[in-house]
Amino acid sequence: MTALTRWEPMMRWNPFKELEDMEKRLSTHLSRPAARTETGEETMTVAEWSPLVDISEDDKEYLIKAEIPDVKKEDIKLSVHDDVLTITGERKYEKEEKNKKYHRVERAYGSFLRSFTLPEDADGSKVGAEYKDGLLKVHLPKSEKAKPKAIEVKVA
Repeated sequence: MTALTRWEPMMRWNPFKELEDMEKRLSTHLSRPAARTETGEETMTVAEWSPLVDISEDDKEYLIKAEIPDVKKEDIKLSVHDDVLTITGERKYEKEEKNKKYHRVERAYGSFLRSFTLPEDADGSKVGAEYKDGLLKVHLPKSEKAKPKAIEVKVA
């Protein structure tokens, strides 16, 4: 299947946007389609998963919000190494109950890993995080040298 993309000559080229688009297309094409039985019914499959994130910034910090529902705080790890922030964790399978029959399982389980290269003006030594209601918020302060400073000009 070929998709058409509107060409917009006034837009500035953004290589990161192109990489994101390529990643989305690849993940769509490489994801496993639902397997079917001989009768045409869908079988239950479990897909690999990765939490969705939003990244924003203001004058003081970068903020990464990651959706990680049904994961215990103890099962989430953050690390910063060589200017790369990594979020890892695991959503554990629910225990099977003898009296329960599953008709569909679409939520993914298992380990996940997301890595982000820190911007030059970020201070990786002061990363902070909070986790509540399935949302992980990672606060990445900007370094002092990156913050704009007002300089007063005196008139003589």
